[in-house]
Amino acid sequence: MRRMMIAATAALVVSFAGSVAGDHRALAQESAPAETAPEAAAPRGEAAFLKPLGRLASILGSIHFLRTLCGDTDAAIWRQKMEELLAEQAPGEADRRYLIGSFNNGYRAFESTYRECTPAARVAVNRYQGEGVTLAREISARYGN
Repeated sequence: MRRMMIAATAALVVSFAGSVAGDHRALAQESAPAETAPEAAAPRGEAAFLKPLGRLASILGSIHFLRTLCGDTDAAIWRQKMEELLAEQAPGEADRRYLIGSFNNGYRAFESTYRECTPAARVAVNRYQGEGVTLAREISARYGN
């Protein structure tokens, strides 16, 4: 059952990654401050897929910030994909905090660097989308059915 959810989660990212181009809020702005760090108070799960899923969450946060900054009309879709990932995985509280923290850290990493859309920001979006697609496929292949 869990393997099917992982494959479906990875497919969520791959399904939208072909589209290039709102909502300026990171998930942390709707969460308690304790949820902003990947290292939450409660120990997170030991599932092998959690680390790559955390990286994928970080990529989604980075893309969400950069695409919003660059004025892309569908930038909010990346935050939505993160919410779908959480809904699909239905992780325990510690794992949920870890994934949300990873998303927020990805968002904030670029928020602290970029104040306006630049050619470098667009290059970063393209690279992160490519990495996200590759990672999602690897997660699906390794941990899916």
